[in-house]
Amino acid sequence: MNRIIPLAFAILLSAPLIHAENHDTREWFKGNTHTHTLWSDGNDFPEMIIDWYKSNGYDFIALSDHNVLQEGEKWVSLPFIKKRQRAIGRGAVMKCEARFGKDWLQWETRGEEKGIILKTLEQCTEELAEPGEFYLLPAEEISNSGSKKPVHINAINLKEVIPAIKDDEASAQEVMRRSMKAVKARAKETGRPILAHLNHPNFQWALTAEDLAAVAEGDYFEIYNGHPGINHLGDEERPGDEEIWDIANTIRISEMKAAPLMGVATDDSHTYHGGDVSPGRGWIMVGADKLNGDEIVIAMQKGDFYASSGVTIDRMNFDEKINQLTLEITPAEGITFTTQFIGTREGYDAAAEETGIGEVFATVKGNSPTFNMPEDALYLRATVTSSSKHPSPSFEGQKQQAWIQPVGWKAE
Repeated sequence: MNRIIPLAFAILLSAPLIHAENHDTREWFKGNTHTHTLWSDGNDFPEMIIDWYKSNGYDFIALSDHNVLQEGEKWVSLPFIKKRQRAIGRGAVMKCEARFGKDWLQWETRGEEKGIILKTLEQCTEELAEPGEFYLLPAEEISNSGSKKPVHINAINLKEVIPAIKDDEASAQEVMRRSMKAVKARAKETGRPILAHLNHPNFQWALTAEDLAAVAEGDYFEIYNGHPGINHLGDEERPGDEEIWDIANTIRISEMKAAPLMGVATDDSHTYHGGDVSPGRGWIMVGADKLNGDEIVIAMQKGDFYASSGVTIDRMNFDEKINQLTLEITPAEGITFTTQFIGTREGYDAAAEETGIGEVFATVKGNSPTFNMPEDALYLRATVTSSSKHPSPSFEGQKQQAWIQPVGWKAE
């Protein structure tokens, strides 16, 4: 079905700052907003996970355990830790004591079981955070469900837990809308910038592109999630995450006259002693003025970020006068880069494979790709793919990539 909304009747809406100026992204902050610890269904201590990210060049990290912030008292038994870790070689306790010392862990026996009281985020902050250098971002994975389907939403820069919604009578789309509204209400109540992104829409095939488009309160979603079980590529009958992005954004801009979704990349890491849900697979690069929770969220709300699974961007610019998107990709010896410039035209045919939704306007090789957005395009985005294999792939044949947010869009 053709959906045509003349751009002449549209009004530019709070476009990301990339529209207005040349961004030098080399000093942007690297971070991950989706990780799990022993506070929920991860298999390592929070301080060890934080230390891994700090030691591997990240500037900020969010521990996003299910329906909880790392505060108060959380006791876990030693048998539980051993069962969860499934470690080969040294276990979680031995590695933690080797890193922080024999007196670091707080042991306590309850009943007949020996266990450990986990460190809180506040304690981890005192030990590992460094002002201006490394920041711990309070977060929660709000693990909702609608019609028994998972509707997981990560909220970052929180002070208090936002309760999950479990409603078997409501659709997944309705639960998503209610949860997103709850996040926005909390931000308004507290005066604190809070950002929510929908997680892994294809997990258990819970949410469609049409669902993401319909929930105007949802502005962000995971374009890449490093968990191997979230159906990133879709299947023969259902679209993968990138196609979901284009379908949803086409509907939002052309039919709803709304702003498009922006994409984040995350680890969704659970296993840290081997295993297939490991850290270091996906992240965001954020152009915040300062390294703290408020500024990180404000920058992302402006659109000053991109998503990556291994490709680094030195500069990016969208020139509104000539509708030209230009990237400068960080070179790497022996590595080549291919950039696809993607969008949807006003008079698109949803049934067309090449000129329909998410049309590849151009494919450009090299470190300095540039492209002028077609006059009849609803939006323009870019996906950069490296010739280098991902060092820790979540799906077969995975290459390192970067995803640039939609630009050039107009909405009421």
